[in-house]
Amino acid sequence: TAPASQDPAIAPEWEDPAGVPISAVLLGGRRSSVVPLIHEATSWQHGVFLGSIMASETTAAAKGTAGVLRRDPFAMLPFCGYNMADYFGHWLSMAERTNEENLPKIFYVNWFRKDANGKWLWPGYGENSRVLEWVFNRVDNNALAKETSIGLIPTTESLKVDGLDMSSEDLEALLEVDDSDWRNEIPSIEEHYAKFGDKLPKALRVELENLKSRLGI
Repeated sequence: TAPASQDPAIAPEWEDPAGVPISAVLLGGRRSSVVPLIHEATSWQHGVFLGSIMASETTAAAKGTAGVLRRDPFAMLPFCGYNMADYFGHWLSMAERTNEENLPKIFYVNWFRKDANGKWLWPGYGENSRVLEWVFNRVDNNALAKETSIGLIPTTESLKVDGLDMSSEDLEALLEVDDSDWRNEIPSIEEHYAKFGDKLPKALRVELENLKSRLGI
């Protein structure tokens, strides 16, 4: 096996103690509904909020049975060796350590959305580069996005799906943000946040209240 330094997928400076530039951070969970294919945070603080409420549906016990929703912030719950609320605080503190223009954009992906008949809407991991292309173009300010209550989603024109066997209805379903679904999410998020008590950074409570306001709650 070739050494890591010769692997074209790894930047040559990846071990540089001074660090390497990061333009985008992708987070995500496994959701059959509610969460769109991809959405972009509107700010660093909002992105940390999205990471803090990450959730996935556990594998269904039987075919056709909905999985249980499990909150797993930043996919780090099993690995974080200290209070997760402090972990959130460390993410938030990055905004104080650098200029805003140097902060990566934060995106949230969900490859697992299904239609009303239980069929996967996205054709599979082999096509994920289409979503990554939109991410790269957003970093370069070369792709359009649409504002929603949870963040920015691709316009149907800016996400390239040419060559895929996908109807316009399926594409719209993949990108749908239904405010009523998100209003139903709020109690679960509040229950999740309650576990952290007073240690939860106030900035995240502000983001939750902002979301509730956008949803008309």
